[in-house]
Amino acid sequence: MAARQKSMSSSLMGTLVASCLLHMALWVQGGAAVPIVSQCRLDRANFQQPYITNRTFALAHEASLADNNTDVRLIGTKLFQGVKMMERCCMLKQVLNFILEEVLLPQSNRFKPYMQEVVPFLARLNKKLGQCHMECDNQNIQRNVQNLKDTVKKLGESGEIKVIGELNLLFMALKNECTR
Repeated sequence: MAARQKSMSSSLMGTLVASCLLHMALWVQGGAAVPIVSQCRLDRANFQQPYITNRTFALAHEASLADNNTDVRLIGTKLFQGVKMMERCCMLKQVLNFILEEVLLPQSNRFKPYMQEVVPFLARLNKKLGQCHMECDNQNIQRNVQNLKDTVKKLGESGEIKVIGELNLLFMALKNECTR
């Protein structure tokens, strides 16, 4: 029994020493090694502001009234298919960036006054996520994001309206997958 405790103690000590050496090596390198998927998170307070929450949902509702395509869902379970839980925020970072650049900014003159308030809010979230060092090398992520982009482009203006009509779903997905 004593030999077993000594063996476990030696093993634990070896693990501790290896861990310390790894931390020292990273510190000397200035922390240059970044994990493949970091736990970069948005502050939950971003999503607990009633005014911007209401504006986001009102914008989505107004756009959904103009959406004639009820057969397609862009922000839903299919988007997350094959994506690990810890990689979902990384994927949403790409989705948010695409939606801002390719949909919301070109459509910024529509759905006033909501658009003028929601776009800067989403741009701030995008900037915060952009400061994170997340690498989305997962093939499922790349495929799902590309499918979203292709569907929006294929649907044209109707696809852009659909994306705006699903901003409430994007808002909730960001809240659920990217907050601490």
